[in-house]
Amino acid sequence: MKTSLRKYVWAQVACLSFLSMTALAQSADSAQNLEACKAGREACDLSKLSAPQAVEVAKAAHSRNVADCRNGLGSCDHSKLSAPELTALAIADHQSNVSNCNQGISSCDESKLTSAEARDSSADEHARNVTDCKDGTGSCDHSKLSASEIGEVDAARQQLNASDCKNGAGLCNHAALTPSETKDVIAAEHRRNVQNCENGWDQCDSSNLTPSEAKQTTYSAQQRNFAACTNGKEACDYTKLTPVEAKALAVTEHKRNYAACLKGYGYCDASQLTVDEVRTIHPSN
Repeated sequence: MKTSLRKYVWAQVACLSFLSMTALAQSADSAQNLEACKAGREACDLSKLSAPQAVEVAKAAHSRNVADCRNGLGSCDHSKLSAPELTALAIADHQSNVSNCNQGISSCDESKLTSAEARDSSADEHARNVTDCKDGTGSCDHSKLSASEIGEVDAARQQLNASDCKNGAGLCNHAALTPSETKDVIAAEHRRNVQNCENGWDQCDSSNLTPSEAKQTTYSAQQRNFAACTNGKEACDYTKLTPVEAKALAVTEHKRNYAACLKGYGYCDASQLTVDEVRTIHPSN
């Protein structure tokens, strides 16, 4: 009797566990389907939605349509917008168009601007053209400049050209420089050449260096070579080391080699060790 009762109880427990697992699985599937429907994915099965879930999905679809309309997407359905939403969309679209016109963006529709907005947009466009002309960009239209603006643009272009020449920019026009600007540019070019030579950079013309500058350039090159040799760099030219530098480098290298042999780390050339150094590394028993 006890055995039969025990079997019955276990059977009930197993049944309840199965029903619980089934319910959990169905709940998970329902939640996944709800998320798919709210996101508008193809995996959505509307027939499996409960009444409250259907309301949630409808609200999500409406919000998604409002967002699509605000972003100007083709999926926007204006017929599904409420009157307040249509008004808010019209306001947002108008403000966006005003901003596009003021910034000179191609999507601007000037026919939708008010008279005051059109005046502001025109003023902004004119100001951009003046700036473009001063900066020498391709969008400059000189025909739209006033007499005073032409003078401002010419002065700005003169300053910009002088700056380009001083900085070694490719747009430099030496022929357009004034005598004083030419003098400043020659001085700037000389300083740039000295810097290039002292640092070993390209575009160094050593023939334009003064004796003191040439001496400093030679010293800088010597220092760079010694540093390269000291650090074991590929750029090292041992033939250019002075006797003092060569001796100092040999001492440094000997110390490094001895330390490597002693500690067992790094490249060790035992043939370079002195007799005393060998004894410290391999003391006799």
